[in-house]
Amino acid sequence: MPRIFSTRRAAAAAALSLCCALATAAPFTPANDNDVVEHLPAGATDPSVRRVDSLRKQLAARPDDAALRLEIARRYFDMAMAQGDPRYVGYASAAIIPLARTDANNAQYWLLHGLLQQYSHDFAGALQSLEKASALDPQLPDAIAWRAAIHMVQARYPKALSECTRLVPLTHPLHAQGCTAFVQASTGHLEAAYVSLSHELAAAGEVDPGLVLWVQTRLAEMAIRLQRPDQAQAHFNAALQLGITDQYLLGAYADFLLQQHRPAEVITLLADWERSDILLLRLALAGRAARDPRAKAWADQLRDRFNAAALRGDRLHEQEAARFELDIEDQSAKALELAARNYTAQKEARDAEILLRAALAAGQPKAAQPALDWLRATGYEDPALANLAARLVAKAAAR
Repeated sequence: MPRIFSTRRAAAAAALSLCCALATAAPFTPANDNDVVEHLPAGATDPSVRRVDSLRKQLAARPDDAALRLEIARRYFDMAMAQGDPRYVGYASAAIIPLARTDANNAQYWLLHGLLQQYSHDFAGALQSLEKASALDPQLPDAIAWRAAIHMVQARYPKALSECTRLVPLTHPLHAQGCTAFVQASTGHLEAAYVSLSHELAAAGEVDPGLVLWVQTRLAEMAIRLQRPDQAQAHFNAALQLGITDQYLLGAYADFLLQQHRPAEVITLLADWERSDILLLRLALAGRAARDPRAKAWADQLRDRFNAAALRGDRLHEQEAARFELDIEDQSAKALELAARNYTAQKEARDAEILLRAALAAGQPKAAQPALDWLRATGYEDPALANLAARLVAKAAAR
């Protein structure tokens, strides 16, 4: 799930939503702090990996240092969000396990606990943990921002807007305006949201590059819905030029390139990103469109991963799995089953889109009724979704 931007992130990417981005395997929790969980290939060159490795060595000497444990956990979580590797979530969970007994009155502990819960789609539990964080520290903006993100994922827009309002005195104006604009853009005020957020960004001056990336990505997505591809391209370029590793940005830009019939650019963009299910899906789609000889291997990898997830009862990737079944495997009935089940937990635009497309392909327009109801109730503006909805209504009427 893309997220309302967090003011404290080491190298992380968006999610509200969003979502919340996930990757290749279930999180693994080491038995103790001295376990070697993995020799990471990026360790020799990636500063974030080197830094967290240094912190783990310090923790071995100071296992009762709560602040150090929280720092390690947050860095691992940020790496998971940036790179789409859920193993980092397992490492973060392991780091804070001892704090459940010793730091129950620590707002940062409940914040991290909530972030890890939302990553696993335990949204109800995450909201409870984030509320505890705010009760202990009402000035903690991250807890508020992440609650807004979860409410957005579940289409609880008044609650999300309320959280955005709470952010105003606690964070940068661009952050608060971005939060509000995200809600406005989802509730029938797309043009106004785009204009106001564009103006806020232009007036913001020097701000955290991560916040700029988040805003530019949101603006790009709004521009796409406004049918302004040149503006969307400019926003994506500005975000990419910041040089921050951000899985959500890469996925959003890849989708834009696919919509623009530029699959070869997707393959170049996502080189070396096969470890992320979300980005591997885009590679497979681009490979198929470009008739790249690697397309079959990418599809085979995804099939194996989704099959393994199904055997584990892992529902974290159902939106992507539905898209895989529909667009790669041509299995509309299976795609519809996955999309409908996913929509019970996540109700963002991408969740609605795959449900609408799968229902249309499977010839079952009634199955898309929850997404049609969402479109009607919210006034969500997107010509592509409106076209799908019209086709589904026409198909239902013709029966």
